[in-house]
Amino acid sequence: MDGGWEEPAPDVVRCRLPRWDATAGAVAGPAGVLLIDTGASLRQGAELRRRVRDRFGRPVTHIALTHPHFDHVLGTAAFAGAEVHGPAGIAARLRGAGREELRADAVRHGLDPDAAAEAADVLVAPRHAVSGTYPLDLGGGREVLLVELGAAHSAHDMAVYVPGRPAVVFCGDLVEESGPPQAGPDAAPARWPAALDRLLELGGRAAVYVPGHGALVDAEFVRAQRDELARRVG
Repeated sequence: MDGGWEEPAPDVVRCRLPRWDATAGAVAGPAGVLLIDTGASLRQGAELRRRVRDRFGRPVTHIALTHPHFDHVLGTAAFAGAEVHGPAGIAARLRGAGREELRADAVRHGLDPDAAAEAADVLVAPRHAVSGTYPLDLGGGREVLLVELGAAHSAHDMAVYVPGRPAVVFCGDLVEESGPPQAGPDAAPARWPAALDRLLELGGRAAVYVPGHGALVDAEFVRAQRDELARRVG
């Protein structure tokens, strides 16, 4: 652990943010730093911006949003100039009425109403929509793969695969370790097991899997969660 970061692989880190225990991750290459999810408020986003610079000595250049829930996206406006990526369809969920739904959901879960309104007012929607898979080059041979998974935990889910020894898979809330997987009104439970099958195909048996909430897990944990979800949906 370094300044709140865990390092499951070289230049691949993640931290567990306070209050909602949401994960934020970062991957550094010679030409850029990718941040995976931005926290639940502008304050959390600003803190992540500082911690990434302290850890790697340079700012966030790219952001990947794994899904459109408040505790993973409301800090995005703290990263001026970063290129924001997200699964196809997420941008529409972060504009208009969807923005108000995010604000209200954040307040229902305990975020200060003023902080929620401030973050929602300046919320940044991704300019780069990922359909299928998208290789993101961070320079020096460091390439990560953004993988759209469609509707499962949310209406628009995306994972981030980082090749290496070990490989690391950032799962968003498709995988949760600190409690049972949560399914809100925008979830597609019948499609969730297939999304976890795809994560296991990406990472394989030896990968480190980074859940949206909770401790790092292995393929066996993901497979067990996949089987439990499959039992639930019949």
